[in-house]
Amino acid sequence: MTLPSHAEIVVIGGGIIGCSTAYHLARDHKADVILLEQGTLTSGSTWHAAGLVGQLRSSASITRVLKYSVDLYKGLEAETGLATGWKMTGCLRLATNQDRWTEFRRLATTAKSFGMDMHLLTPQEVKAMWPLMEVDDLVGASWLPTDGQASPSDITQSLARGARMHGAKIVENVRVTGFDIEDGRIRRVRTTLGDIACEKVVNCAGQWARQVGAMAGINVPLQPVKHQYIITEKVPGLATDAPTIRDPDRRTYFKEEVGGLVMGGYEPNPQPWTTGDVPDDFAFRLFDDDFDHFEQHMEQAIARVPALEKVGVKQMINGPESFTPDGNFILGVAPECKNMFVGAGFNAFGIASGGGAGWVLAQWVVDGEAPLDLWVVDIRRFSGMHRDRQWVLDRTLEAYGKHYTIGFPHEEYESGRPRIVSPLYERLKAHGAVFGSKLGWERPNWFAPKGVEPKDIYSMGRQNWFSAVGDEHRHVREAVGIFDQSSFAKYEMTGPDALKALDWICANDVGKPVGRLTYTQLLNTRGGIEADLTVARLADETFYVVTGTGFRTHDLGWIEDHIPDDLDVTLRDVTEDFGTLSLMGPKARDVLAAVTDADVSNGGFPFGHVREIEIAGHMVRALRVTYVGELGWELHVPIDTIGTVFDALMAAGAPFHIRPVGYRALESLRLEKGYRAWGSDITPNDTPLDAGLGWAVKLRKNTDFLGRRALEALQGEKRKKALAGFTVDNPDVVLVGRETILRNGEPVGYLTSGGYGYTLGKNVGYGYVRNAEGLDDDFLTGGDYELVVAMERTPAKIHLEPLYDPAAARVKA
Repeated sequence: MTLPSHAEIVVIGGGIIGCSTAYHLARDHKADVILLEQGTLTSGSTWHAAGLVGQLRSSASITRVLKYSVDLYKGLEAETGLATGWKMTGCLRLATNQDRWTEFRRLATTAKSFGMDMHLLTPQEVKAMWPLMEVDDLVGASWLPTDGQASPSDITQSLARGARMHGAKIVENVRVTGFDIEDGRIRRVRTTLGDIACEKVVNCAGQWARQVGAMAGINVPLQPVKHQYIITEKVPGLATDAPTIRDPDRRTYFKEEVGGLVMGGYEPNPQPWTTGDVPDDFAFRLFDDDFDHFEQHMEQAIARVPALEKVGVKQMINGPESFTPDGNFILGVAPECKNMFVGAGFNAFGIASGGGAGWVLAQWVVDGEAPLDLWVVDIRRFSGMHRDRQWVLDRTLEAYGKHYTIGFPHEEYESGRPRIVSPLYERLKAHGAVFGSKLGWERPNWFAPKGVEPKDIYSMGRQNWFSAVGDEHRHVREAVGIFDQSSFAKYEMTGPDALKALDWICANDVGKPVGRLTYTQLLNTRGGIEADLTVARLADETFYVVTGTGFRTHDLGWIEDHIPDDLDVTLRDVTEDFGTLSLMGPKARDVLAAVTDADVSNGGFPFGHVREIEIAGHMVRALRVTYVGELGWELHVPIDTIGTVFDALMAAGAPFHIRPVGYRALESLRLEKGYRAWGSDITPNDTPLDAGLGWAVKLRKNTDFLGRRALEALQGEKRKKALAGFTVDNPDVVLVGRETILRNGEPVGYLTSGGYGYTLGKNVGYGYVRNAEGLDDDFLTGGDYELVVAMERTPAKIHLEPLYDPAAARVKA
């Protein structure tokens, strides 16, 4: 087989993800695409996958991706003539304790929010559906009838045939050996059969994706883990249409296959494979059977299905699967190389994701931006620390071990910590800080009062920090608190064209005089919100950009990718150069005035301004801005001096009762004030007009900016959805997000975030109310609202104004 000398898009890897991507590129976009497979199609991990297809995830977009897979598998045979083995058997998830049952009630609510029908069943109903099962220990089960199972190899071959039918070329037994890279872009793919010039490359190399990425200088943080399951002989009395079973409290799963069962599980002590390179010839190979390690699953499975004790094992499959450090797969364009896209790390749900992941990845490759809010799977959620192979291994094994554990709200990972600490770490620990971790940074979530163990105790109800966070919250509202936000991502853009570049990238007007700062969103071509951040103008040609900790790689990449080629600018990541102290509360000015000679009066230092001021002998960038809805400043301090500045503020603040405050209080404060959080309340699926942020967009100015055309097209139309606040008086209700919003008894949306407003003494949530015919304020305020929380309805009130200090008098005091 001779390779063509050129292809528009080269897809590397012929597993289900590569074949699905090639199929969608060819079918939907008529792209000139070639797929290269080093062995034969399905080799790697596709051929030995168990083939369970579940659809529900906590992200609406990822659920949509999985639902698309199901729709595709249903109809693929009719298109290609090749069977996929798709069976819509439905899936039963079993609950054996109250916390798990609460989780399922919340999941069933989420499913309804996303337009899926999940039913909650009694143990007797489960027994009737699956007579061979022991149900004495069950509280109940959830039942999703549209889930099912498929044959991984058959789907992949069917997708490959479909790809060829639409014009894609597929070449087997060819290995990629390297890339020719110029100006940060791949120009040619080198292979064992010659070179191919190309415009774009899609790395779907499965467990080899890390190595393929490394050839182009790209980090794909994957860890192969040994995943075992067995296939039994025929089980007497097992129906051929028996539902698949997930038994998470026993960490096992079952599906029917040719009259027998496929059974496997996710153990708390998983076995990693190599942290080095996966051998090229490990295509259709497996590890030796390891019955000793598998025995823990066997015991649990026999307790659930006693008939297994008398049934022979036909085969054990022990193969490597690619897992990631957070259990979510990896899609998107690599930050290190502008034209390599990645689809990898499917954590043993590649079959469920395959159809939909190929659909969105193909769209992403063609448009250069994601078609949906895919942040939870975006490769740019990682950072430099994910190049540490040992760290990735430790965290990935923890994520694997949590595959079937109860998903408690606010749960933190334990492994690989502490990774990055601010210089204040020990000082904050001495104050009783209980830390969480975000992109490697240790950050105080809350402070344990004297006599209370500084530790999270997880539960499905109110957690042990609830009242301590309430005290911190009130303290910021009444006196003054200090937050260590050193983990903020920070960039500097300099150069003669810095303003011109930011004017194009930012939706708000950043062309203000030196000394001013601007809150702005960055939009995609659909007008969706790709980021929100603050831009401070320090000098004519110097801008200081501050964004959230977790968005460091993503936002830097978005800005870099959208600087027009002909502009003279320099963009630098200065995150580690500056620590950040947020001084917030009505007494903040008193404290600041006590440590600096600068004029910090309202007239001398108004809201929305930035000044360099001196504190304790050090120059500090002071930004008058807030995320808590009180008077305050963000103080950006050279990081090696942050200890001195913190000590000076604590000493000067003692008469005003200053105290350190954590991120949980920050969250409850911002909820009361109605500040939006990117990734939940505002995402690439939402425009500023939907989110009530139209005031932050420069549509009245005659300047073009990214996303302007999309917003102009929407301006004349009635809104189809609008973000609103909701309060619930019932103190027993716990809001965490994804609760269904009912208007006059009909579902109209779901909460994007939820929590408790301690000043209000009420539960607070935000979510989009939708109406296909369009909506206005009269529609929004003219209905009776309820929220569905864990499948129970509770009365709610809608609010279109901020719940706390709607006139922002306190912020501007």
